Amino acid sequence: IKKAVLGLSGGIDSALVVAIAVNALGKENVVGILMPSEYSTDHSLNDALDSAKNLGIEHHIVEIKDCFDQCDRTFNSILPNQTFDVAEENLQSRLRCVTLMWFANKFNAALLNTTNKSEAAVGYGTLYGDTSGAIAVIADIYKTEVWELAKWINNQWLMENGESSAVPIPWNSIEKEPSAELSPGQKDSDSIPEYDILDRILKEYLDNNKCLEEIIAIFEKENLSIEKAT
Repeated sequence: IKKAVLGLSGGIDSALVVAIAVNALGKENVVGILMPSEYSTDHSLNDALDSAKNLGIEHHIVEIKDCFDQCDRTFNSILPNQTFDVAEENLQSRLRCVTLMWFANKFNAALLNTTNKSEAAVGYGTLYGDTSGAIAVIADIYKTEVWELAKWINNQWLMENGESSAVPIPWNSIEKEPSAELSPGQKDSDSIPEYDILDRILKEYLDNNKCLEEIIAIFEKENLSIEKAT
């Protein structure tokens, strides 16, 4: 396997992973798949397109709405009158995995996972959905480090190619608020703490082997908000 396939959402994680993949494999060996749903924003689609075009990779847009609607009708014929909840949110992510694996098989390529260490540590993802893939490229770096690395890559690019050149990672992907876009107006911070707080907790717990009481003491000593952290 010499090629890689990945989903491009317009978010920072996939934008970083595709930039790393192009650097490692060459743009001719990377394929990006954009899979908007009815909850995807226009700016996310545009950011994903900018990411693919700036890197010069082959890319395809695959709408998942028809697949989602068909599954929804089929499942609701068995359990009628279901309200929209986590089942429908996760269905979108799993349909994207089915789509990505189809392309990966057709291209004889590896599916790249775009989950970061923060998401993996707290289980913020969909099993058999966005957690799938042959290689988890950024699974060893926290979300705050994802942003730092993306900015570093862009700044290095500008130093080498000039201020007027298109950067590998769209600035809007770096600057906008993270969202899975699986329901209207969804934000990551609806389900988990802000990433600067979450990552601080995870670093103390996972990297420094601190227990709950020790982490609380650290937060109190540094006047950090324990309320936000919980």
